[in-house]
Amino acid sequence: MDFSFTEEQLMIQDVARRIAQEKIAPSAEDHDRSGEFPLENIRLLGENGLMGIEVPGEYGGAAMDPIAYVLAMIEIAKGDAAHSTIMSVNNSLFCNGILTHGSEAQKQEYVRAIAEGREIGAFALTEPQSGSDATAMRCRAVKQADGSFRINGKKSWITSGPVAKYFVLFAMTDPDKGARGITAFLIDGDRAGFHRGKTEPKLGIRASATCEIEFADYVAQPEDVLGEEGHGFKIAMSVLDAGRIGIASQAIGIGRAAYEATLAYVKERKAFGQPIGAFQMTQAKIADMKCKLDAAFLLTLRAAWLKGQGKKFTTEAAVAKLTASEAAMWITHQALQIHGGMGYSKEMPIERYFRDAKITEIYEGTSEIQRLVIARHETGLR
Repeated sequence: MDFSFTEEQLMIQDVARRIAQEKIAPSAEDHDRSGEFPLENIRLLGENGLMGIEVPGEYGGAAMDPIAYVLAMIEIAKGDAAHSTIMSVNNSLFCNGILTHGSEAQKQEYVRAIAEGREIGAFALTEPQSGSDATAMRCRAVKQADGSFRINGKKSWITSGPVAKYFVLFAMTDPDKGARGITAFLIDGDRAGFHRGKTEPKLGIRASATCEIEFADYVAQPEDVLGEEGHGFKIAMSVLDAGRIGIASQAIGIGRAAYEATLAYVKERKAFGQPIGAFQMTQAKIADMKCKLDAAFLLTLRAAWLKGQGKKFTTEAAVAKLTASEAAMWITHQALQIHGGMGYSKEMPIERYFRDAKITEIYEGTSEIQRLVIARHETGLR
């Protein structure tokens, strides 16, 4: 097994690290406090190929592989989790779905603008009443005599919803067929019938704008259908597999940021005449942090490698996402505990890492859903 990275992979990692350290990290506290969407930084990510890492060059992307995506995501998440959330949605949920299932015209119209950072993309699956039960959606797309679809309904918790130009939407076109009656659409947020709700006040990733969106007689043309009619649920599930690699990478980045800050702190902070890093209980926490981070990183690389090889990676992505997100939550918790009162203070970024880590256990499928995915694959039982 080869654990080395290519020159191209290391190059984009270096680009991501430089932007994260020079632009993102210095502004992270202000963005977290204000909740302001970091549009200038997102444009910069796009200009450097980070909003379409796996997008072919003919569609404005960096034409790289899933491993490069993992390495870049980790660096951006270390700088600020909110920025990496925006980056993840654009790469994994928006561009990936269209590249896999879209027509040539759709790739040119929708993917290029997102990959180049000129526009923001979003993914609209969740509804107020459905949560993890995606097939219980009430958003309806009724086919008209001329072949168009009239869409009505609401979607909730839409990352980048307040600022996105384009959306991948999932709506029920044949309620009697359940999951097989869901169709995916490409939506233009500037068209009539599309409405944005208030921006949600969140615990963490506060600079990543989130809102509810509503459709009131929005008209989608036949060419706006992504993939085939009735194949929306399959598209959503395959896209979420890729998304889980992105969230696992985000969780690793958050965990690394907390770990590195803690490692420096335990060498400097003294108690009872010696650095607190010399105490065995502190050393045990450091060792466990390191083990969890390494395990999460290797599992995420495995899922990304399988994706890059065109192999099935559903279970491996779930394993990576579950392991990395719970590692991030545990590491940030321990980091805050080790920092004590200073960790609880907003004068240091530790409490932000702690708040940001929690969402990785929720979106792109909760930890409970990941366990179901893994266990059903292992047992063959549903």
